Amino acid sequence: MTSEAAGLAASRLRSVKGMPAGMSGALPLQLGPAELMLLAERAVWWPERDTLFIADTHFGKEAAFRSRSIPIPDQTGDDLSRLSVLLQQTSAQRLTILGDLIHSRSGRSGRVFAQIADWRAQHESLEITLVRGNHDQSAGDPPTDWKIRCVDDPAVEQGIFLRHVPSADDLPAMAGHLHPVIQLTGPARDSVRLRCFLLQQKTLVLPAFSSFVDGKKLRTSAQDRVFAIAEGVVFEVT
Repeated sequence: MTSEAAGLAASRLRSVKGMPAGMSGALPLQLGPAELMLLAERAVWWPERDTLFIADTHFGKEAAFRSRSIPIPDQTGDDLSRLSVLLQQTSAQRLTILGDLIHSRSGRSGRVFAQIADWRAQHESLEITLVRGNHDQSAGDPPTDWKIRCVDDPAVEQGIFLRHVPSADDLPAMAGHLHPVIQLTGPARDSVRLRCFLLQQKTLVLPAFSSFVDGKKLRTSAQDRVFAIAEGVVFEVT
């Protein structure tokens, strides 16, 4: 990030007080009946439900590339470590993944599966639910010993629809799939692309949790709300 782009992002930050330790950059958002926290770590925390939400982990994507002799460094281990930190910070009892857990069948490598199995063993009491996405349909469900409950899109929790692919329905929902980013431009034509949360009507689209997924710049309308992530802070773009 260039100095001007960083300054542009910093100028739009909205301070949030009273957050738990390690979550000072979070931003509260009311979505239907749910009081949510948008986290800079590309996740959503629903305190009332003790639930952490993420989308598009795409575990094993680097293994899929390596299967085609393209040398890509490990990403799955780093993402699992980030997830462990989030679980510790929130004390979440439940984790819901909004689709695309495993990238592809070629990503179902022994190394990746061993990493995830070891991580799962460290979080045995965590209740995990996967709302199946388009990549899950082709990659297949995770092994049973991961103890992940797999459900079809959409699921519903306390009046909130849980989807992978966003819907045009005017109902409170969380979704993934789109991997949203926004491009901010400064006065000297400097620009920066930032991962973001996107609120369209009543659907909150989460950024991809995976570090190995490129975001997509989306067209937005005047009614949409965009919450960008920069320097460990979530802020609304106005």
